[in-house]
Amino acid sequence: VAVDAFLGLAGVALGLALGVFLGIAALASGNGDKPTKFLVRVENITKPDTFTALNGAKWSLAFSPGMAVVHTGKAPIFTSGKKDRGQGLEAQAEDGDPGMLAKSLESDKGTKSITVFNTPVGVSGPGPITPGAAYETTISAVPGDRLSMTIMMGQSNDWFYAPAESGIELFKNGKAVSGDISSQIRLWDAGTEVDQEPGVGSDQGPRQKAPNTGKAENSVVRIVQDGKTYSTASSVMRVTIKPVH
Repeated sequence: VAVDAFLGLAGVALGLALGVFLGIAALASGNGDKPTKFLVRVENITKPDTFTALNGAKWSLAFSPGMAVVHTGKAPIFTSGKKDRGQGLEAQAEDGDPGMLAKSLESDKGTKSITVFNTPVGVSGPGPITPGAAYETTISAVPGDRLSMTIMMGQSNDWFYAPAESGIELFKNGKAVSGDISSQIRLWDAGTEVDQEPGVGSDQGPRQKAPNTGKAENSVVRIVQDGKTYSTASSVMRVTIKPVH
């Protein structure tokens, strides 16, 4: 499967505004901390045609547009072992569209800010990140805030990369975190659509005829544990964060 095939995901992204910021709340904390600005970068570190299906077909991995959430709540997006909440995670995990999920989080009391990232670095329009490409976005936070992210595994039915449900600490001992946080990202199954073999399924992003066309699974959100390379996020993506001035 050629890399160009993944541009099917771009159709989903075209409906999203560039550099969207939704529901930005005041970030000042009770003790007057000045918000720290962070640059978050998600890079696709795979190579074209790295993966091989059971039928021998070669396929490449792309990641969809995603979302970054700064929050104080314990589990703003999902709860492991529980069914999807029906607030937009399904559209993110199945079709690479974070818009509905971002909108739903605007009313969440623990959410500080929501950022949709959909345009690869150096590209003029929205779309997925294919091998070698990257997304970048900026967030602001104060001590006590955490970061959650969602991004679709583009060759799946309903899998998405995200940290644990509680998110990633943005400060440790009052100091802003900086560096590679890829090891804190996991591959999750949203439990909303029956899984097909990655890279060849007819109801997966690059091949499905329309969004939300696969068979419903009605299962729970859970970690993907199939032993494949893409199941270890740090093997296929590099996620970094650094304070910027």
